[in-house]
Amino acid sequence: MSRPRIVIVGAGFAGYRTAQILSRTARGRAEIVLLNPTDYFLYLPLLPQVAAGILEPRRVTVSLSGTLPQVKLVLGEAGRIDLDARQVHYTGPEGEGGTLSYDRLVLAAGSVNKLLPIPGVAEHAHGFRGLPEALYLRDHITRQVELAAATDDPKRCSSRCTFVVVGAGYTGTEVAAHGQLFTDAQVAKQPLRTGMRPRWILLDIADRVLPELDERLSRTADTVLRERGVDVRMGTSVKEATSDGVLLTDGEFVDTRTLVWCVGVRPDPLAESLGLPMERGRLLVDPHLQVPGHPEVFACGDAAAVPDLENPGSYTPMTAQHAWRQGKVCAHNIAASFGDGERQAYRHKDLGFVVDLGGVKAAANPLGVNLSGVAAGAVTRGYHLAAMPGNRVRVAADWLLDAVLPRQAVQLGLVRSWSVPLDTASPEVARVPGRPEAAGSPAGPSDTGGRPRKDQPDSEPAKTRSGGEPARNQPGGEPARNQPGGEPARNQPGGEPARNQPGGEPARNQPGGEPARNQPGGEPARSQPGGEPARNQPGGEPAKNQPGGEPARSQPGGEPAKNQPGGEPAKNQPGGEPARNQPITGPSDVAPPPDQPEPGPDVAPGPVRRTDRPSEGDA
Repeated sequence: MSRPRIVIVGAGFAGYRTAQILSRTARGRAEIVLLNPTDYFLYLPLLPQVAAGILEPRRVTVSLSGTLPQVKLVLGEAGRIDLDARQVHYTGPEGEGGTLSYDRLVLAAGSVNKLLPIPGVAEHAHGFRGLPEALYLRDHITRQVELAAATDDPKRCSSRCTFVVVGAGYTGTEVAAHGQLFTDAQVAKQPLRTGMRPRWILLDIADRVLPELDERLSRTADTVLRERGVDVRMGTSVKEATSDGVLLTDGEFVDTRTLVWCVGVRPDPLAESLGLPMERGRLLVDPHLQVPGHPEVFACGDAAAVPDLENPGSYTPMTAQHAWRQGKVCAHNIAASFGDGERQAYRHKDLGFVVDLGGVKAAANPLGVNLSGVAAGAVTRGYHLAAMPGNRVRVAADWLLDAVLPRQAVQLGLVRSWSVPLDTASPEVARVPGRPEAAGSPAGPSDTGGRPRKDQPDSEPAKTRSGGEPARNQPGGEPARNQPGGEPARNQPGGEPARNQPGGEPARNQPGGEPARNQPGGEPARSQPGGEPARNQPGGEPAKNQPGGEPARSQPGGEPAKNQPGGEPAKNQPGGEPARNQPITGPSDVAPPPDQPEPGPDVAPGPVRRTDRPSEGDA
């Protein structure tokens, strides 16, 4: 008899805990499969310390295969779940498709950045839900301080050293607190202009910092932030974001190059794609974490709306503390569904909260005892070490080194701005140029419910997307090189040999070459509308053989055509240069003569000469 298979989608707090408990209770009697886009569990509460340069990135990541030896890890992103066939369709990290059948399914996909309909935010803000976003923010802050220290323009210096954080919850408060200390330490080594220092602004529409916590914790955090110089503005948010700054709801425009979006989270869109009853984007489950009508499906963590039995009529909040405990109950109930033990309803008791404010400062209320200052800092770090399922010694070592040594403020440039868009269903995975198309995926262009597909390739985003320039194959781009008005296509007669042909460089869309410019991951094609108008099209320079342009050289009124009597011999006729639309038999990569301009969006390619003004190139 084959073993039953339990598939767990997601390795966050809920998914990891479920797999951990199941691997202990099943003892080989069931096959446990963990589907996750990364091979690590991310300890999110310490992510602000990664952005501030206190902890190295791998310190907050725990190896799944190393800590869950009896669990089979499958790398991939779930794209579609077929409840009738009991199958999960996913896409692997290299674009290959796959299917996992299950006897029990645990949906623990977690959450993504919460979006609000504010103009410019999706284009100019960055979230804080994954490791790539933390790495990007650390590089970005370091770069802004270095550029500010090098400029002589006071306005530009002030703009680069102004950092706006939206959302005064756990994440936003910790990011602002750690960020202020980080930039102050950088400025101590490379001072800014006289009288200037980094400025951090924390915004929230709530009336106080940490509105979900006890008022005494809120006052402690607010006092620490203001003492450090953080500009805390409650009852204020962003009305519009631009590339130069943000317009606040109180009418003030703040010049800044940094907008960190920490307004909260929303459930992963995968939950909504199931077409089952939802509660504000979360999948409704019963107190035993089972989906009504589908007893083989369990859900926990941020993706599930779990009834709060301590507060009838409400649902448990989306916090790591609840997700971790729900994972344990979910594992026990799955075992009970196979006849091992009794089902349990999820109940919780508040054990208190901790907020790390950097340095030796924190706000905490363990077991209802309110603490602040050094005592709160010690309790906070002790709690994190106890809660982490791995890397405790390494984390403690980094904290010790940070206390006695200065931080290394360098930008590695490994994560670019377009790699971490705010609107993404996978904040834990950075976008990668040249990722191959998903093969054999059963999902269509979008999953049920309009969810953006996770099984699409993460190509370099079109420059018309959030935060980029217009794509070259979209309105506003340059003309395609194989279209009228552009350079000749490299695989057409007269151009350089195609890079995927013998004698040329490898094709940009072939293995070993750069990605094709009209393929995912490469530069967008220049061949679509919106580029510089073709020179023989409406809006461009009139074609030389069209009305309004210079008379065609073969038409009455123009210079005699070079292949007509009285003109120079045609370049494709005996005695002339080879025609530009005929194969070139010489070397492929011939540089233009030194008196010609480099090809570009406004310059015709190749050594084109004009006979009416021989000293000028044909621009």
